[in-house]
Amino acid sequence: MSTAIEVSGVTRRYKNTMALDQVSVAFEKNMIHGLLGRNGAGKTTLMSLITAQDWPTAGDIRVFGKSPHENEQILPHICFVREEQQYMDDAKAHHAFRAAALSFPQWDQELCDRLIRDFKVPPKTRIKKMSRGQRSAVGVIIGLASRAEVTFFDEPYMGLDAVARQLFYDRLLEDYAQHPRTIVLSSHLIDEVAHLIENVVLIDQGRIILDEPVEDLRDRAVTLVGRAEAVAEIAAGREVLHEETMGRMARTTVLGALDDGDRRRVEVLDLDVVPVSLQQLVVRLTEREQKEVAR
Repeated sequence: MSTAIEVSGVTRRYKNTMALDQVSVAFEKNMIHGLLGRNGAGKTTLMSLITAQDWPTAGDIRVFGKSPHENEQILPHICFVREEQQYMDDAKAHHAFRAAALSFPQWDQELCDRLIRDFKVPPKTRIKKMSRGQRSAVGVIIGLASRAEVTFFDEPYMGLDAVARQLFYDRLLEDYAQHPRTIVLSSHLIDEVAHLIENVVLIDQGRIILDEPVEDLRDRAVTLVGRAEAVAEIAAGREVLHEETMGRMARTTVLGALDDGDRRRVEVLDLDVVPVSLQQLVVRLTEREQKEVAR
């Protein structure tokens, strides 16, 4: 599988703030990536640099092997949709769609028209007069209809209600299946997008702390529930991400899959083994990173 985006040793400093610290990460071509992390972790900064809307303090960025900055060959193939997308004060939705059609060579007007109907966007209404949900819909329509080879969604769907967000997820998967491309979704609704993403990049305090395929993550951790001494026996020698006790009972999340011997012992000890959701794993790994930084 080839690489669409390669970030090498990138640092971004704003006066006294280190937004990104020696970040190196690659995004494979024709894959849906999840760029996850808390608010302020560095997600938007990283996307702004890759899409040439900002310049790194140090390091190198390549999109399809070339620098995207001031590169007219690359930029028309990159679409970046933000949570709060900026438009001209008097712009109407159809103006935004027309401008996007001129900007992206693979724009699909038929898809755009269908999405306008699906999301019930009034095309002749000023965007600034729209509800937050309608403004968000304008952004996701542009992101999908652009068919850009590299598309970033920086939580633009956060203004959508649950039904509209599900509609976005459905339309994204449908169109991606027919027209594969490199898509990066930034989100803190991790479990909600878990079924969409194929690879997870987790960023915290400006550093990449995880970059793995989702399938590999599913067995990265388990939660053991039962008598405290029995849980401690299985947890021994493993890295504990989180633990809770209540009287003689314990609930402990540990890194590492259980082998056949472990599972037989778990049955003997009458323990429950609970899968760890992607959101729980991300939260626990972020907590671990914070503890390590604080040392």
